[in-house]
Amino acid sequence: MAKTLQVLGIESSCDETGVALVALRGDDLPVLLAHALYSQIEMHQAYGGVVPELASRDHIRRVLPLTQQVLLESKRSLAEIDVVAFTRGPGLAGALLVGAGVACALAAALKKPVLGVHHLEGHLLSPFLSADPPQFPFVALLVSGGHTQLMRVTGVGRYTLLGETIDDAAGEAFDKSAKLLGLVYPGGPALAVLAEQGRADAYALPRPLLKSGNLDFSFAGLKTAVMVQARKLALAQGCAVATLPATVLADLAASTQAAIVEVLVKKSLSALVQTGMKRLVVAGGVGANRRLREQLNAECAKRQVRVHYPELHLCTDNGAMIAMAAAMRLQSGQQTASAVYAFDVKPRWPLDLL
Repeated sequence: MAKTLQVLGIESSCDETGVALVALRGDDLPVLLAHALYSQIEMHQAYGGVVPELASRDHIRRVLPLTQQVLLESKRSLAEIDVVAFTRGPGLAGALLVGAGVACALAAALKKPVLGVHHLEGHLLSPFLSADPPQFPFVALLVSGGHTQLMRVTGVGRYTLLGETIDDAAGEAFDKSAKLLGLVYPGGPALAVLAEQGRADAYALPRPLLKSGNLDFSFAGLKTAVMVQARKLALAQGCAVATLPATVLADLAASTQAAIVEVLVKKSLSALVQTGMKRLVVAGGVGANRRLREQLNAECAKRQVRVHYPELHLCTDNGAMIAMAAAMRLQSGQQTASAVYAFDVKPRWPLDLL
């Protein structure tokens, strides 16, 4: 009978502290036993964005209580943990060092192996925790924070980059446009909520690189177009952008979201055509966007393509995706956990070089 492997995962790459425990048995998909997450959003709101030093300090405060919470909810003890996994990169260097330090110290104390995980691989594999897990191979649309990428995925650790952003990513376009409109941090979700009240065709905003003939993305020009349009409207009404009528702001938010979503959808469909694949995985924080899901679902249904997403509560950074990625790497033989407890982190770490 195959032994069950218990993998603890720690995520601390940016402004969320996440801890989770998964169980791996034989060739079955790993099972999530428990996870806990603390978001620093409220703390960073006063500054309009993430303050790296504050983020690092808060991870230090949260990671051990969250670990205790996960063990309590999973009814497991520290002694039952077989592998400790952590986010090695990419992310904020100081924040990554907190998770790496705690993970390696804990593993050393328990005399158990440790495994560093790629943050984006965690996102990419997070749909395997859903009620409708995908199967390999597939095209992956990764839309997480400063990353927008299309990947050909043929197995765990077998990733080919098809296209990526050459400047601002989709998440940055959401956040920066929201800030231009005077919305609170985090801007992306706030813009999406406001957009529900507006008209997506109210303003003609650009769709950068939509007809470029490749699968790369560029959203910096869209952000600039949103700024120019907002200032024109404010000048015409003799007010500041943030005090424009609610209907005007909603229309501009809806038009911005429509531009971002159209580019993501059409580039994803092009990637499916180029690869000949019939399965799409969408992962990362922007993958929670309702309009993106609706349009991808509709377009993929027309083409008899299966599309998979993480559960909504696992779209943002979390420990479950780190534990899952570590377990799947161990299961596939792509990596072995190490009993060497010296560690480093990789704030910049291309996924296709993993």
